[in-house]
Amino acid sequence: MTKKILFILSEYGYWGEELLGPLVACDEWGYQSVFATPTGKRPRALPPSLDPGYVDPPLGRTVTAPEIAVAARRLDESVRLDHPVSLAEWLPDRPYQSDPEYLRALEAYHRELTKVDDDIAGYDALVIVGGSGPIVDLANNGRVHDLVLAFVRADKPIVAECYGVACLAFARDWDDRRSILAGKHVTGHPKEYDYKDGTGFLGTDFVIGPPPYPLEYVLRDATAPGGCFHGNVGRETSVLVDYPFVTARSTPDSFLAGQKLVQVLESGLRRYGW
Repeated sequence: MTKKILFILSEYGYWGEELLGPLVACDEWGYQSVFATPTGKRPRALPPSLDPGYVDPPLGRTVTAPEIAVAARRLDESVRLDHPVSLAEWLPDRPYQSDPEYLRALEAYHRELTKVDDDIAGYDALVIVGGSGPIVDLANNGRVHDLVLAFVRADKPIVAECYGVACLAFARDWDDRRSILAGKHVTGHPKEYDYKDGTGFLGTDFVIGPPPYPLEYVLRDATAPGGCFHGNVGRETSVLVDYPFVTARSTPDSFLAGQKLVQVLESGLRRYGW
């Protein structure tokens, strides 16, 4: 049976290579790929991610090879991303406690969540694509958290790249509020990779200095006790597998992350990179 992979993308800009890498691996293996965004709006690549001449300030060099820029632009302009699934239409939204019918609304919310467990039975893995956009509409998105938790309950692999890894740190059961990354080994955007200025988002003129939170610190806290954040600064790539999680640090790790997902699905890989 053909494997089916769910890709979650931000509506505020994804990094081209961070979609391309995992998607190429899935295409090569004949997997079916389904795309989703928070409200069903078509995702778009961040312009710098399609520019082979763009110099990443923290690294002091270009990060997108010319052939990758061409392939990422071709994908971004293709029809493949035209009609993404809307998470807002698919998953319920947890009610405020101030809702006058809070208990009934909460019961309805939990009833709908049981349907999500049934829905993901048809999927084999989840991929959360990185870039600056996830900071805005994925990291603290309750529907994304519920989807992540559903994949964890089903013991299915989850790939998260760059700022998309924050979704894993914040996905928690509301009863104990304990991160699902507790005790796990992960990688992600280290402090050294944070911009000092110019963190931008697609579809808005809002440009800030550094990102609103240092992802490394979030991940160090989320993986405790017993786990660890691995920045691997100074190494060309950083991808970790600590099943069910496959985490990728940044742009250069995208294709390796896709390869490791295939190995998880096809060969039973459960640990890599630490």
